[in-house]
Formats: sequence, structure tokens, C-alpha cells
Amino acid sequence: MVENTNTTESTTLRRELKARHLTMIAIGGSIGTGLFVASGATISQAGPGGALLSYALIGLMVYCLMTSLGELAAFMPVSGSFSTYGAMYVEEGFGFALGWNYWYNWAVTIAVDLVASQLVMSYWFPDSPGWIWSALFLGLMFLLNYISVKGFGEAEYWFSLIKVATVVIFIVVGTLMIWGILHGAENAGWHNWQVGDAPFVGGFASMIGVAMIVGFSFQGTELIGIAAGESEDPAKNIPRAVRQVFWRILLFYIFAILIISLIIPYTDPSLLRNDVKDISVSPFTLVFRHAGLLSAAAVMNAVILTAVLSAGNSGMYASTRMLYTLAKEGKAPRIFARLSAGGVPRNALYATTVVAGLCFFSSMFGNQTVYLWLLNTSGMTGFIAWLGIAISHYRFRNGYVAQGHDLAALPYRSSLFPLGPVFAFVLCLAITLGQNYEAFLQERIDWYGVAATYIGIPLFLVIWFGYKLVRKTHFIKYSEMEFPGISKKS
Repeated sequence: MVENTNTTESTTLRRELKARHLTMIAIGGSIGTGLFVASGATISQAGPGGALLSYALIGLMVYCLMTSLGELAAFMPVSGSFSTYGAMYVEEGFGFALGWNYWYNWAVTIAVDLVASQLVMSYWFPDSPGWIWSALFLGLMFLLNYISVKGFGEAEYWFSLIKVATVVIFIVVGTLMIWGILHGAENAGWHNWQVGDAPFVGGFASMIGVAMIVGFSFQGTELIGIAAGESEDPAKNIPRAVRQVFWRILLFYIFAILIISLIIPYTDPSLLRNDVKDISVSPFTLVFRHAGLLSAAAVMNAVILTAVLSAGNSGMYASTRMLYTLAKEGKAPRIFARLSAGGVPRNALYATTVVAGLCFFSSMFGNQTVYLWLLNTSGMTGFIAWLGIAISHYRFRNGYVAQGHDLAALPYRSSLFPLGPVFAFVLCLAITLGQNYEAFLQERIDWYGVAATYIGIPLFLVIWFGYKLVRKTHFIKYSEMEFPGISKKS
């Protein structure tokens, strides 16, 4: 608890996120431009079968990670989430590096979303200066997080609800087209799965490439772990949200990809493009247009704007809470551990907003190369966070059992242990290391491209081992682990 003599300030975060907030945060975290825009590119690159298999495989990995995070978060709901778990059940420096990398990841991601918001708004206002929209949306994200955690929760609930409704309508319309009830899908059925080299195109190399795109599109599902620290009844609501994630992933991603692949052949040139600048190439827009909905582009543009704002809003929340927790644990300046009367870490919010703004302006007025390196570093950090969740859960459960504690006493127990975290770790590591493996297969290795892609890994290791050397920390033994609320057994 933060010591504070100022009576106008709170000393604890407020548990004001209800079950419906958590459910929508878990669902909304996995629905974004990756589904609405990039899903077409995955089908064009790997074919309908390859894309569907990749989404199913990565979806299973994400579900394994969510059950792992659910067990940890239900037992110990803290806003630092996997940073705290990494420090307690792996190694203190490991948790330190996870926390700072995750904060940085979301701060840069906010800048990326601000750039994307300009591109989306240019659809309606092509002659307006883009920076005005970015400044407006940055201010909106700031205000939603400034007032109270309830403001963030409500905004994210409605943002996610719009995205969910869009996907459900898309699936209904697509199904009606495939069954011939709506016109526009005369060649539906399995016809498009037999075009060219379908259903699997490009072999293993295409599958790896698609897996990376799919993995990035799923990033954000771990936000439920951050939100656990401010949830109303974490022991009850976290498990409920985790259980629903699998079916949401199955419904939103698998069904959506299946419908797109049945209606639009993978050879359609529109699917080759993966560009938020042109909403008309979104596979959702293409399918709606096939159904005769001529205003589909305008509607999808509004939905994609919602997805962008949702990602930025979530990023502001996640990075602010992570910086707050780091400060509370003595791993960041203590000033960031102060809370407002409403329980909001506003100093951490100010710092995050400034960093997001600076990253954004580097893309507008500075060196584009610097911005791209920041973006690549940020992208890698999401996968590192997932690896951290898998490792922390594996060691947490082993330590819990080694000390003789009863598994039945856990508020939520992952039924997939130990295969779940092991499978997630192996697959996530393969995707992380394979992001630019083609660079090593060329006659002359593109070292610049390799560095730009993998810079996040050495940065994480430098922070980790730098902390380890300075603080003289060591890996936590199972017998040394502490489980809050449970006394050690002799």
C-alpha cells in the first residue's frame, strides 16, 4: 500500500470493474484491425485452409495462455499482473524487464493507433490536417482514463460491443449468402477451396508468415490480467471471463475466416492488400458489398475507427497500471505510485500520455526510421509478455504443489496444466524467433532487417540481466515462493 499523508488522495486502486466489463475487455482485446483488415491478407498468403488452420492453432495457444493467466489472476489479482508474477515465481529481474517492456509496448502502440486514426478519418475528411484528429483522440483516451477506472471500463464495454455486434452481423449475413437466402455468393460452398493451389498455399513458409500476423492480431487478450487488480470480484469474475474467451475466439475468428474464404477466393487481388488506408479492401467490406449493402465501406470505416480507439484506450489503461505497479514495487520512481481520490494513478497516466505523444510526433515530424524501429520493438514485446505468462504459470503451479498446498483451494484452476503453458511457450517462442527467418536464408543476410525485427529481444535481455547484476537477484526456488494469504507448510 502506498503511504500518503494527503487525505485527498486514495491509497488503493478501486475495484469498480464489473463482470460485464471484464468479459468485454477479454473479448474486445482480441478483436481489432487484425480481424477487420489483415484477415484478408492471411487468406491470400496461406490459402483458405492455411489461414483457418493458423487461426485455430494460434487461437488454441491464446486460450492456453488465458487459462494460465486466469489461474494466476484469480489467485492474486494485481494491476501489475504478469510483471508481478514473473518477479515472484521466476526471477525479480525477469518481472522488472517484463513490466518495463510491457509499459513501453503499449505507450508506443498508442502512437501507432493515433497514426491509424488519421488514416481512418481521412475517409470522411480527406482535406483536414491529420494531426488534429490524432490530438483529439489522444485527449479523448486521456480523459476516459483520467476520471476513474469506471470511465475506462464503460468506454471499453461499448467499444467492444460495437465490434462484437459487427462480427455477429457479418457471420449472419455471410451464412445467409452461403445458403442462398441472400444473393451475392453464387460460387459459395467449397468451390473457392478448390481454386488454384487451395486450400493450402505456399506450404510451411506461408503458414509461419501467417502465424505472425495472426499472433499480432490476438495481442491484447492479456489485458484481463491487468484489469484483475480493479475488478469487483476477481475470484468469481476472472474465471467466468476466461471460460468465455475460447468460444468467442471460435465464433469471431474461425467462423469469420471460414465465411470469408467460402465467399471470396484467395486469388482475389483485393485480399492481397493489408492497408487501413483503404477500407474498401477489408474482407468484411467486400462480403457486405457482395450482399448488396452499398454503404458497407462507410459502416466498416466507423467500426475500424472504434477498433482503433478501443486499442488506444486499452493501451493507455494497461501502460498506466503497469507503471503504477512498478513504482509501487520500487522498480520505478515513487511519484508514479500516487493515486487520485478516485483511485487513478494520474502521474503514471501523465507520463504515459507524454511518451505516446512523443512517439507519435516522431512519426510525423521526425525520422521515420526511428519510428519504425520503435514499432518493431513494441511488436516483439507482446510476444515476450505471453512467454512470461506461460513461464510464470508453470513455475507458480509447481511451486504451489511442491509446498504441499491444496489445488482445490485455488479460485480457478487451469485444466490444461502442464500441457497448456508448455504448448503456449513452445509455439509462442517459435513465432517470436521465426518472424524474419527468411532474412537468414538469403545469399547475403539482411542484417539491418534482422536488427529491426529482433531488437526487442536483446533489449529485454539487457534490462533483465542489467537489473540482475545490479540487484544481485537469483531465480526463485519452489521452496522460497510466497503465496499471499497462504502460510508456508513445513
